[in-house]
Formats: sequence, structure tokens, C-alpha cells
Amino acid sequence: MGLPVIESYPMPARSALPRSCASWTVEPARAALLVHDMQNHFVRGYPAGRSPVVELVENIAALRELAGTLGMPVVFSAEPAAQPPGRRGLVADVWGPGIGVEPEDSAIVEPLTPRPGEHVLANVRPNAFLRSHLGRLLREGGRDQLIVCGVYAHLGVLLTAADAFMNDIQPFVVADAVADFSAEEHLMALRWSARSGVVCTTDGLLRELLLGRVPRNA
Repeated sequence: MGLPVIESYPMPARSALPRSCASWTVEPARAALLVHDMQNHFVRGYPAGRSPVVELVENIAALRELAGTLGMPVVFSAEPAAQPPGRRGLVADVWGPGIGVEPEDSAIVEPLTPRPGEHVLANVRPNAFLRSHLGRLLREGGRDQLIVCGVYAHLGVLLTAADAFMNDIQPFVVADAVADFSAEEHLMALRWSARSGVVCTTDGLLRELLLGRVPRNA
């Protein structure tokens, strides 16, 4: 199948966000930020300079800045380049060969280039926990909350958030700091994420981190 051509679509409005089943409050001392697959290979599939990619990068950058200021771990997951068929497995049957050999393709987009002290994990499956040491990194850091942003909402973001929940790590999916193949799939991912986690906005999460609890979806 491979990756589709993605057309511009607006980020979901606050009024469209699903009500979260969980009522957890994010806490800087407990949380880590995961930036999922924000690599050139994936991000260049969006129309440059248009929604949703403009807001996607800007909002992730804002989350990353505050996380660093508050001493929260910042983790980037990144698909390895030029994976052999045996390592890529069944993913190749659905999504093709993946990222090629060019270093630029596998690099994190320039506005979000990882900094010293931030973590970069190779993820060979959309779920960032699978076959990586993300779980160990969180446990060793005493972190039991995970803020998830990046691409794609209905694949890596959703699967990673669900796995966090299954491992007693509270997931927070940032609705306007993720993007997908379409507005429909974006909203579908948020609806599923809200069943086992907290779906929030960038502004709301930033205020909550700085000031304490604010109304959900604010």
C-alpha cells in the first residue's frame, strides 16, 4: 500500500474533541514528552506551509520548550533507515519498504532537531514501546505519565498511547500536536484515545503544566 498522498485539512476545533474517560491531571514531576516519528520522510507528505503541518510543528515545539524548562524527559521515536525485510516484517506488506538510505529522510524535521540531553529511540514498529527501551527509560526516571504527539494519529500515536495505558502509564494525547492522513482519521484516533487516556489541546496542557489543573479540552 505505502503512504498515501495527504491533503491539507484543519486541525480539529476544541468543540470537536471527544470527552476523555479519564480525569488525570498532568504533573511535570511525573510526565515525559514523546515526539513520535517527526521525520522528514513522514512530515514531507503534508502540504508545506498549510494545515495541519504548520500547527503540528509549532505546537510540538511549544511542548518541547516547556518540557525542557520544567526538567521533563523529552523522547523522540524515529524509524530506522534502510531496514532489511527481515527486520521490517509484516509492516512492509502494508506500508512498503519504509525510509530509504538518505540521511535527510530519517532525520527529525529541522525545527525539532534533538538537543543534548534529549533521547532518540529507534522504533521498528509504529508502537514506540515495542522493541525499544522506552518503558525502561520511563521507569528509571520515575515517570508514569506520557504526553504523546507526532504522526500518525491513528497508527503510532494511538498504539503507543494504548500500550502506555496497558502498562499503567497515563497517556495524554495532544489533539492539535498530532496529525494523520485525513481529518476523519485524525478524529477517529482521538475518539479511541479518549477511551483509555486524556485527549487535550496544546494550550490547555501548557497551562496545566504551568498553573495546575484547568478544565479538560480548554
